Amino acid sequence: MEDSGEAGLARRPPKSKADYVYGVLLDEIHNARIPGGTQLKAGPVAERLGVSITPVREALRRLEKDRLISYQSHHGATVIDLSDEALLEFYHVRAVVEGLGARLAADKITDAQLAELRQLHDAMVADVAVGRRDPLAERSRRLHLSIVDIGGPAFLGRQARAIRDSYPVPTGASLWLDDEHSPALLRAHERILDALAARDGETAERIMIEHVRSGGEHRATH
Repeated sequence: MEDSGEAGLARRPPKSKADYVYGVLLDEIHNARIPGGTQLKAGPVAERLGVSITPVREALRRLEKDRLISYQSHHGATVIDLSDEALLEFYHVRAVVEGLGARLAADKITDAQLAELRQLHDAMVADVAVGRRDPLAERSRRLHLSIVDIGGPAFLGRQARAIRDSYPVPTGASLWLDDEHSPALLRAHERILDALAARDGETAERIMIEHVRSGGEHRATH
């Protein structure tokens, strides 16, 4: 009898070349290996990734829809580089959406969900204690988005992800890499979780907004 798991894998369609190119470029933009202001020409990208120009053009169109690149006359595709004003706007929008998610989560969160969030927070505390910085940014993202998912599972969670993906913070620019800032970030997370445990949506929202906005203000001034 054929193994159902193997059969499922066999029926799974292979990733298209356009999906492959999109995934590579998205990861490189997210991690600032392709920094803002960089021109992306289809020919060199196709040669580097070993594909034809057609899937590269399709991937670039998708990145344009994601607002990660723009097209300019005589320059072609360019990775968007946000001004300080735009950067602050990005963080303010994030703060409003994630703050609302925290407010709504306070009324909906279960004991099991709160325990999972605390477990994630405790793992971050342990990382900081031993100087392990690399996992912190991704774990922070998971904590924030998990809270928004709890508060707004039908709509808000998707919006929070779309906002974050519209201007990903390069790994090297994360405040979690800074010994001076990580303890304050952890305290903010702990206060948010305490507010959720108390079912205090107003406080959870206020702390989340302050927490996100402070990150934007720091990045805009450094």
